[in-house]
Amino acid sequence: MADQASEVDAQALDEVVAFTSELIRIDTTNRGGGDCRERPAAEYAAAKLAEAGLEPALLERTEGRTNVVARIPGTDPSADALLVHGHLDVVPAEAADWSVHPFSGEIRDGVVWGRGAVDMKNMDAMILAVVRQWARAGVRPRRDIVVAFTADEEASAEDGSGFLADRHADLFEGCTEGVSESGAFTFHDGSGKEIYPIAAGERGTAWLRLTAHGRAGHGSKVNHANAVSRLAAAVARIGAHEWPVRLTPTVAAALTELAALYGIEAGVTSPDFAVDELLAKLGPAAALVEPTVRNSANPTMLAAGYKINVIPGEATAHIDGRYLPGGEDEFRETLDRLTGPDVDWEFEHHEVALQAPVDSPAFAKMRAAVEEFAPEGHVVPYCMSGGTDAKQFSRLGITGYGFAPLKLPEGFDYQALFHGVDERVPVEALHFGVRVLDRFLRSA
Repeated sequence: MADQASEVDAQALDEVVAFTSELIRIDTTNRGGGDCRERPAAEYAAAKLAEAGLEPALLERTEGRTNVVARIPGTDPSADALLVHGHLDVVPAEAADWSVHPFSGEIRDGVVWGRGAVDMKNMDAMILAVVRQWARAGVRPRRDIVVAFTADEEASAEDGSGFLADRHADLFEGCTEGVSESGAFTFHDGSGKEIYPIAAGERGTAWLRLTAHGRAGHGSKVNHANAVSRLAAAVARIGAHEWPVRLTPTVAAALTELAALYGIEAGVTSPDFAVDELLAKLGPAAALVEPTVRNSANPTMLAAGYKINVIPGEATAHIDGRYLPGGEDEFRETLDRLTGPDVDWEFEHHEVALQAPVDSPAFAKMRAAVEEFAPEGHVVPYCMSGGTDAKQFSRLGITGYGFAPLKLPEGFDYQALFHGVDERVPVEALHFGVRVLDRFLRSA
């Protein structure tokens, strides 16, 4: 690769901004329950890939829920392939709450505004800009690169990455690693340090439905089999439960590197290591790891009854549960105990926890690509508290990393903008992302 052009051209820098804006204008709101239509955005992405000389496939499990997959041949046929993927759907946005219309894609004062600006039409645009830059410059990567734009990530992924992994595994033949959202963004710690967390793991998804059964009756009568009371007690126990610390290798590596960055003696592997004491010393940077040192279960929804003077025979609740790699058995056993004999629970959505090695050549190359364009930055591994399409692609033996590079200014709270109001991304952050992604993919 050393003899190939290594600079991203001005057209790529212009295109990443234009593509981000134009993709935002295509409303791909995913309200769940199948209420979404990604096809217009998929056709947009496929057309841009076709203009770069690729042959994208448009694939649907359900009409209108469209995915795009294309392969870029590498120069070394013996090398493992790399998957680069982004989702096309976005979460809902209430226009009345926003400073600009969430689907305007407005570019104002060097910032692109709209739903999907950071989650994750920015990364989709980066991928398209890099692929097209390579076509103009005659660049070929060392290993095959499979590009995928997916539907339905913001819900169950059944029409997106799940469908692709289950029904079109042949398109990902040879892929051993993948990169996607939620990594390599600037985290400002408030003291002048710039941290770039690269995701090397995800907690598992355990969305639960709790059901309490009891004896229906008049609201004025004594009722020791009240479904609402039984459910409320179980929900209160779950909400108050203090989960024990469980350090995975990825989280231990994150704590070790963060402690070193701040000159703190950590002793992460010590039997008497106190994670909460270290987190308190890390200041704002603790937010990168605090959600992932334990399993969690947060009550989110309650439903029961139809009239104030009628005790219902059934009550339901929903819990957003997340478990660490290796923590699913403990999660299940704990929920059995906390719900008790009068409340049943089941998974409404269940996906695996992931862990990726932080000492791999791929991680080293991601680190090097970020450090080349942000030499003042400090790259650290971290585990995502939530999940991505990497869960579904892991069924194909693909190890997933979170790597969607953005250089963000002080005061720009990247994580708060995920699913938040006034989602936006600076133009300069997109330019940085294209350069870093280009460098990594060339070296991968």
